[in-house]
Amino acid sequence: MSEELRILFVTPEAHPLIKTGGLGEVAGTLPPALREIGVDARLLLPAYPGLIEQLNAQPLGAPLQVLSSMMPVQLFHGLMPDGSTPAYLIDAPALYHRNGPYVDENGKDWPDNALRFGLLSRVAAMFGIEGRSFGWKPQLIHCNDWQTGLTPAYLAHASGIRACSLISIHNMAFQGNFPPHWLTHLNLPRSSFGVQGVEFHGQLSFLKAGLYYADHITAVSPTYAEEIQTAEFGNGLEGLLSRRKDQLTGILNGVDSAHWDPENDPYLQATYSRSKLQGKAVNKRALQKRFGLEADPNVPLLGIVSRLTRQKGIDLVLAIADELLSQSVQLIVLGSGDKSFEAELRQLQQEHPETVGVHLGYNEKLAHFVEAGADIFLMPSRFEPCGLNQMYSMLYGTPPVVRRTGGLADSVIDATPRTLADGTATGFVFTGDNEAELLACVLRALILFQQKTAWRKLQISGMKQDFRWHRSAQQYLALYRSLITEG
Repeated sequence: MSEELRILFVTPEAHPLIKTGGLGEVAGTLPPALREIGVDARLLLPAYPGLIEQLNAQPLGAPLQVLSSMMPVQLFHGLMPDGSTPAYLIDAPALYHRNGPYVDENGKDWPDNALRFGLLSRVAAMFGIEGRSFGWKPQLIHCNDWQTGLTPAYLAHASGIRACSLISIHNMAFQGNFPPHWLTHLNLPRSSFGVQGVEFHGQLSFLKAGLYYADHITAVSPTYAEEIQTAEFGNGLEGLLSRRKDQLTGILNGVDSAHWDPENDPYLQATYSRSKLQGKAVNKRALQKRFGLEADPNVPLLGIVSRLTRQKGIDLVLAIADELLSQSVQLIVLGSGDKSFEAELRQLQQEHPETVGVHLGYNEKLAHFVEAGADIFLMPSRFEPCGLNQMYSMLYGTPPVVRRTGGLADSVIDATPRTLADGTATGFVFTGDNEAELLACVLRALILFQQKTAWRKLQISGMKQDFRWHRSAQQYLALYRSLITEG
């Protein structure tokens, strides 16, 4: 392993250890991709229940006095399940031994989240401060979302030589805003609580801290990097981001090609490739039977794998459901979220049991099954920083219907007469935030579905796309080098 670059990737979650969304997927796949190209990338995350045993982690040094307001904590080190990526775990059972990383069983934020993730941020900063020794010192600390946002603030207020810092924004909607009294508990100087610092509308904002103090900011797609500089997507921080636009870069996430590959997917009824698509029909038939739908190969099967929230546009799908079902289509939905949307989907299934299948909750095997068995994937998100399911869909020969926003705009090429003719089309894209445009876009897809030669060409074009991490990892490598050189 080259010692040229040493990167600490600090995160509140990482697949396959713990994952609630796209951040967990990125944290589990980007560091190994970086190591493949010669970067000494290592992870830091909380020691949630069972992780120390899962990583066969061992204590690293003596207990650490991290925050004056709490007892010392123990740092452990081990290897991620891939067998090659080192990981550090912060063992603080009183803070991290919970049933969920962020919320309780009722969906309420843990009341001490400021302390839980302030501790994570503080330990990350300790790795990058001169004089601290863990047997390894990073040149750059790569932070992720609000849970790690205080790390750049701690580094900025430390004396002596320090590591560079970068923060990646996976979703601006989550900011980690807390009452100002937490400033003292988290050992932040009072001078930091101001507009030129961690204060945001009278609150201590973890995300604002990261965006203000980090040496550089990345967003998880180029379009999202532009969008968050506007009032519509900036969630009140668009002014700060606009002022820092020269230190803001959009890099599209990649996918775990070892986990999402229709040629080698153990969750499928039959594997397949773009040169041998017959297996996709086998999966469609099995998926239809799984949900009690007629196993008709000619009926368009629409699939959704999503959180059931307004952000994901589920309300738009429900609004056009009756019109869609009148087009002789089938619909399968996998997901959980807003209870009112869950109830509406259950009602829709009860009213149309022959054409609608619903599975509330998340099931990894079923998610792969839907991607492979559906003909068309619906992803009408109002905003989508990056998105991964549209990429999975294209790789699985399931053209997606998406809204032109964030990573969806950067990864899906609309099927127009020109792009169909030149073979670049990979899906269907609409622009407006309304049900009429979504319906019109789905109807375009249904029309093309009947044109079998054109449809197969569209499928193959999507399956040819290269969404592996190697390209994004190279972009991060170039950015790391420039920051470390400047620092």
